[in-house]
Amino acid sequence: MTGRLFYIIGASGAGKDSLMQYAREKLTGRQRIVFTHRYITRPPELVGENHIYLPEAEFSAKQAQGFFSMQWDSHGWRYGIGKEINLWLALDFDVVINGSREYLFDALAKEPGMRVVLIKTSTKVLRERLEQRQRESEAEIELRLQRASSFNRIEHPNVTVLSNDGTLEQAGEMFTQLLNNPRLVYSSV
Repeated sequence: MTGRLFYIIGASGAGKDSLMQYAREKLTGRQRIVFTHRYITRPPELVGENHIYLPEAEFSAKQAQGFFSMQWDSHGWRYGIGKEINLWLALDFDVVINGSREYLFDALAKEPGMRVVLIKTSTKVLRERLEQRQRESEAEIELRLQRASSFNRIEHPNVTVLSNDGTLEQAGEMFTQLLNNPRLVYSSV
């Protein structure tokens, strides 16, 4: 037996980090699921993803040493998923990865059986969330909305689309059910 690999993607502001945190808290008592940390060259923040910070030189060294199972660059930062996921999968743990839409097809080439969950929101909701967090200018928000619309059309048999236009609890419960029930994956909810 080997565990299942879940690769979670979504536009910035779609609520991916919130949903992963929600599911992590709901599934704390479940012994066979692991939520990975990403290794990122971005310094840690008080709000947002709990990641492992690596300075650029250390990230490059780890990459050269074969430390990462998956690695990509996005928005000026470097991201890596450690090879420890291979051990966890071999030990029959389900593994949840905070992935990258741009890296999706490279990841599928490496792990063709992985389940992909695309967190999707309407343009209206996404705009409201991006404006509320006050991190981007209006022009940057428009670029993010354009990127989101193109990525929301990703089609692949391994992709399940999860709508996150409602409350965190609504989408969080659906997301948690997806992680618990592999038969729900590969359909849209």
